[in-house]
Amino acid sequence: MHFIPLDGHNILGDYMSGQLSDYEGIKISGDLEKDIALFKEIFKKDSVLRIKRIKVRHSMKFDCALLYMDGMTDSDQLNEAVIRPLLLVGTPNCSETVAEYVEKQVLFARDAKRTDNVAKILQGILYGEALILIDKSSQALTVDAKGWRTRGISEPQDERVLQGPREGFDEAALLNLAMLRRKLQTPDLCTEMLRIGRRTSTLVYICYLDTLANPETVAELKKRIKKIDIDGILDSNYIAEQIRDSGYSIFKTCGTTERPDTVAAKLLEGRIALVVDGTPVVVTLPYLFSENFQADEDYYINFLVSTTGRMLRYICFFLSISIPAIFIALTTFHKQLLPTSLAIAIAQLRGGVPFSPFSECIIMIFVFEILKETGVRMPQSLGHALSIVGGLVVGQAAVEARIISTPMLIVIALSGIAGLMIPKLRGAIFYLRIALLILSALLGIYGYLAGMALTVMHIISIKSFGVDYTVSLKRADFQTLKDTFWRAPWKFMRERPSFNRNLIRKGEFKK
Repeated sequence: MHFIPLDGHNILGDYMSGQLSDYEGIKISGDLEKDIALFKEIFKKDSVLRIKRIKVRHSMKFDCALLYMDGMTDSDQLNEAVIRPLLLVGTPNCSETVAEYVEKQVLFARDAKRTDNVAKILQGILYGEALILIDKSSQALTVDAKGWRTRGISEPQDERVLQGPREGFDEAALLNLAMLRRKLQTPDLCTEMLRIGRRTSTLVYICYLDTLANPETVAELKKRIKKIDIDGILDSNYIAEQIRDSGYSIFKTCGTTERPDTVAAKLLEGRIALVVDGTPVVVTLPYLFSENFQADEDYYINFLVSTTGRMLRYICFFLSISIPAIFIALTTFHKQLLPTSLAIAIAQLRGGVPFSPFSECIIMIFVFEILKETGVRMPQSLGHALSIVGGLVVGQAAVEARIISTPMLIVIALSGIAGLMIPKLRGAIFYLRIALLILSALLGIYGYLAGMALTVMHIISIKSFGVDYTVSLKRADFQTLKDTFWRAPWKFMRERPSFNRNLIRKGEFKK
């Protein structure tokens, strides 16, 4: 690619793929009219490009033009920091070019850079910067004048807490980084910027504490990110899905959160965070199995209360995936293991039901999932009512019509409610529940035990960026288990996770 000044026609050549890399070899010409024509050609079908010509006629005499995207820049800042200073420009130093003088002594903007590369100029314009083209100057100026509106700081809907910080991330990456900086006021916090996406050129920031994060993990993350080749990145999951270990596992190996305090806590434990522009969801890694059972407010309330809640989550995970499978195994293959009175009661209540226990269980699981998903997708004012009323009406009607037995309804309801305790494992719970149910229907309690053994073996085999998924459960000592099955008091939290560069929390506790 090269610049072809042919009377404003065929400026960019015959073929363009629509990517910033197409403009990598193009330089501005220094002729104001030709340069304006170039950008008009690039944005010929974009109606929000604004071009304001400015004639400087004070101590200096030159023509220039201001280009920016309407709605992405702050008009007040442009007026006060760019246009007004240009109209009042003084006498330059003889040793400086016009562009250099304007950059250093005229503009009041937060940041201004000289460049002649059209690709870099376009990157700035598309991200809310303004461009100053100066006649007879081989360099242009990009000015930081971003001014787009953001949603503002609010509490994440899916991560509400009864006690603790109530702020959540926004879609603007720079605002999110500022929120992290406010919580981690240390020069040890590193933020490295990358751009991903051939067409979106999305900003991605890798955040970590330099003295805590493992450099090998940071290097591995960068290596995986550089391998991503995709048209656009619109959410952090686009990246997480392509860099995670065990990509086809039902267990996630990259954590996600919308809470700045959670990300700050992860960074203090030596983890790494990925802040993606355009989404409030931040990815954290490495991610351990025990993190699925940790709640945001576990560390903001009494340790005894949070320990009780955490143990309940482990129990509910087991109940959620096991109850239907064990019920089918006992009622189909191992009736002799049930108390006589209970076996007789179940047999009586199943009288007249046209489906087998397995079919009945599968139907009820899918009905429960449909009601749950409908409640999530519906408007908030209707979702809760629909879930509760729908569940009651459908369940009661099915039992009265003898389509579903009462014991099966109780089993599925208990399993579903227990699963709601662990929202981070919602997908894994569904697939494990179905898999264990099928094995139990085929092989009885032996199928269930085989399925559980395979599940445990799979969990143990998973790694997250070189760290064992169950590293926090492998050593049966207090310091390793202090933040897994229970939450120990802060005065006993002497060590960080074992994958950390610095295990001892400096300046807080002595080993």
